[in-house]
Amino acid sequence: MTETGAPVALRVEGVSHAFGNVQALKDVSLNVGRGEFVALLGVNGAGKSTLFSLVTRLYDNISGSIEVCGHDVRREPGPALARMGVVFQSRSLDMSLTIRQNLRYHAALHGIGRREAMERGDRVLERVGLLDRGGAKVATLSGGQVRRAEIARALMHDPTLLLLDEATVGLDVRSRTDVVDTVRALADAGDVGVLWATHLFEEVRGSDPVVLLHRGEVLAGGTADSIAGEATLSDRFLAMTGVDEREIAA
Repeated sequence: MTETGAPVALRVEGVSHAFGNVQALKDVSLNVGRGEFVALLGVNGAGKSTLFSLVTRLYDNISGSIEVCGHDVRREPGPALARMGVVFQSRSLDMSLTIRQNLRYHAALHGIGRREAMERGDRVLERVGLLDRGGAKVATLSGGQVRRAEIARALMHDPTLLLLDEATVGLDVRSRTDVVDTVRALADAGDVGVLWATHLFEEVRGSDPVVLLHRGEVLAGGTADSIAGEATLSDRFLAMTGVDEREIAA
């Protein structure tokens, strides 16, 4: 259980990782409960993508442990990966296919039959507000719609953990808000735990559990309000790191 009493979807304990002599992560620990929206906040290069790559087994963690729904990602990669849905920073849908075709292809990779995939596809498209666009080719969608389609795909196999790495990069303000609100609604429904990696303070609410990551280390953890105190979250981050806000927004 997490501090809020929610079942643990993701547990990261004492994880470090280096690329040669470059220390990318140092003794990182965090928990994400089912039904929680946890913000992993840090500037570009803080180590957010490295942590995601370790959780998803793109890289192998040597030190520490990572568990998804109680499954260690090193010892039980199959069950662990089956419980997570991922939206990476780079776009990954087939632009020449429709949304539904992309969803059915993803479902097939998880051993889900065509009829079940069609039923699930309509359910997840409705949840992300794209049910009326399911037959549209991805190439015809706006940036925000593409992101919501990627979220729908990540939900096709009913994950317990949803990982999103800078999911709003390149979107306008309205589209960014729509995507964040869509993901928050998924967490609020209690179906999934969300780890939302971002460098944008405006995507974080005061009551959100936040993990501040800087140069591969966790500087602070708690709700955004408790970390900031009487200051804004951006002011608190600046005070802790010395990073200029122009760098944060870059």
